Amino acid sequence: MDGIIPLYKERGMTSFDCVSRLRRILQTKKIGHSGTLDPSVDGVLPVCVGNATKVVEYLMHSGKEYQGELVIGKATTTEDFDGEVIEIKPVKVAISDERVKEAMKDMTGEITQIPPMYSAVKVNGKRLYEYARAGETVERPQRKATISEFIMCRNEYDPVNQEQHVFFKVKCSKGTYVRTLVADLARSLGYPGAMKWLTRLESGGFTLAQTMSLSDVQDAMAHQTMARHLYPIDYALKEFPAVDLTTSQWHAVQHGGWLKQDELQTSAQELVLRYNDSVKALYHLTEQGYKPTKMFSVK
Repeated sequence: MDGIIPLYKERGMTSFDCVSRLRRILQTKKIGHSGTLDPSVDGVLPVCVGNATKVVEYLMHSGKEYQGELVIGKATTTEDFDGEVIEIKPVKVAISDERVKEAMKDMTGEITQIPPMYSAVKVNGKRLYEYARAGETVERPQRKATISEFIMCRNEYDPVNQEQHVFFKVKCSKGTYVRTLVADLARSLGYPGAMKWLTRLESGGFTLAQTMSLSDVQDAMAHQTMARHLYPIDYALKEFPAVDLTTSQWHAVQHGGWLKQDELQTSAQELVLRYNDSVKALYHLTEQGYKPTKMFSVK
């Protein structure tokens, strides 16, 4: 079984939990996911099965879209509601829509983030959350992220709890910590903040509407219809132009051969090579011609 499943990851499960369940349901070990989701986050988790595991990195390079809720007025150890409250500052006067939108605008584009202590980033061979659980702190590396869109969907003031609730959508590059982004948004408005919930709407070119739940996958396997739900490998390679090979060219590619630029009649830097309507390889241009970047099949 080869292909991509746009899985709907439920809250309360780790991404590894999802992969483990799928290995049992699909009865295969060769499965990988593109882009970890925290246990408290639900939404789109593209999962590659069989030979499709070779395109995980290309799915991960695509942008992601999320929606969620920021609560302004309290901060936690984890920057979301899974952690312990470490700071409270009542919001005594409602924060206007204009102030929120302006602050979001200032955080759009390329930004620098410091990953939260409760994250999987490695420092000196150890993950940050391991330090955090041991009560230790270490210097965290700065990371660049690109925020292509950061918009306010709704802005509500809670006068009883003296909190501001900002519902948002964000489109961002891989590696962006959305909980850090919104906690920084709260700080820019003069208050501590924490993310209440988050849903990934899009990842790897898949939307929430395209996803299957684990129970959907289970049912499809039981009815022997899973093949019709798998997306082909080339779905992850849509950004690259494709060339259909002749039989002689395919024989050369099967043995890792290089191809001349003039015989492919293109100047693209990277190419998907197809034969008999099947993706076989990804090649890239060098001074000597096109050479293999990655082989997907030699059959």
